[in-house]
Formats: sequence, structure tokens, C-alpha cells
Amino acid sequence: MAEIEEMLQTEIILQTPVYDMTGVQVDTVDLDPYIFGIEPNLAVMHQALRRQLANARRGTHETQERAEVQASTRKVWRQKGTGRARQGSRRAPHWKGGAVVFGPHSRSYRQDMPRKMRRLAVRSALSLKWDEGQVVLLHELSLDEIRTKAMVGLLERFGLDGVKTLLVLPDRDERVQLSARNIPGLKTLLAPYLNVVDLLDYDVVMMPLTSLEVVGQILGKPEA
Repeated sequence: MAEIEEMLQTEIILQTPVYDMTGVQVDTVDLDPYIFGIEPNLAVMHQALRRQLANARRGTHETQERAEVQASTRKVWRQKGTGRARQGSRRAPHWKGGAVVFGPHSRSYRQDMPRKMRRLAVRSALSLKWDEGQVVLLHELSLDEIRTKAMVGLLERFGLDGVKTLLVLPDRDERVQLSARNIPGLKTLLAPYLNVVDLLDYDVVMMPLTSLEVVGQILGKPEA
């Protein structure tokens, strides 16, 4: 049964238009169904999302217990004869500057997840994006100079001005990255760092064909 499903999956043709930077279609490309044509595994996506958010937590919160509070160990006043309640230490929680009861302490929120599951989550998110028509492919992406106006014009030509857009680059490109960093709702991300949080957070994924090749090398079907 699994072999039949695999054969059916490989026969799927995901033909997608490729545009130049002026917004004109110049070609078409067949996407890898192993990456863009699978049935999204929502459970794995949810687990990967929670893992990434948990691993981003610093966990540096800390409160002092009674043994850690710097205060005198002398009894506040004598046990009897004052007419006041018994008090043993200024480190007690009800005193100002005293300890905290059941307070948080430093800890690690790190969660582990197998590599195959992490990649399945990213492939599921990409398949979901493609199925909803939220993947835009460019033949190439290059700028002659650092110019925010040029990047804004690129988004406007594709009707993406004001739309949260994830721009996936094959490697570092200072001109593109610096031109895009001040545009609200636009984020540049290197293809090797593609992740579930960004794919779900942004409405549209835009990438040149060179980025698509990097994604295919990382997430493509392993050779038997």
C-alpha cells in the first residue's frame, strides 16, 4: 500500500509559473512533489512549532528562596510578651524583601525532535503554502545597489505591498537584505534556515530559483 501511494505521489506534476523582477512570467517549473505536494501533517507541524518556540525561550527567570535571601538570622523580637504575632526571621515571605514562595527558577525549555520529523514539518508547511497559492518564484533576484525603493517596487508589482512576505535567499546578499530590512511585513531568510514558525507567520513565500535548488538539496527525497 505504501508503495502504491509513493508511486501516485511521484506522478503528481506541480507546474508553477516563474516571473522576472518586472512581474512578467518568463517560464514554468515543475516543483518536487516530495516537498510541495504532500498531505500536510498537522500534528508534526504543531509539534515542530511548539519546539521552536520553546527553544527560543531563555529560561533565565529566578527568584530567591529563604536560604538565598540576604538578611539577618536574628529573631525579629522575643517570642512572648510583646502582644504581636510570633516572628522568627526577616527572610520569611510575608516580610518586605523576603523570600518568594514556589517562585520560578532558571531552567531549560529545550525540546528535541528527530531530523526527519523536523523536515517533514517544513515540507508540510511548504505544501500548504503551495496549495493555497502563496508561493511566488522569481527567475532571479539581484539589485545593483542598496535601495529600499527598488524592493518596495518589486512587492508592488506582485501586489504584495502590505502583505506579510517571506523572502527566501540562497545565501547572503547584502544589497537585497539591507534594501528589505526597513520594509514592514517583509523578512529575508536564508534557505538553509527555513522553518515552520516563519512559514506559518508570513502569508506569502517568495524565492528565486536558486533558493528553490537549495531547498531541494536539503528537503528532497533521500536516495535509496
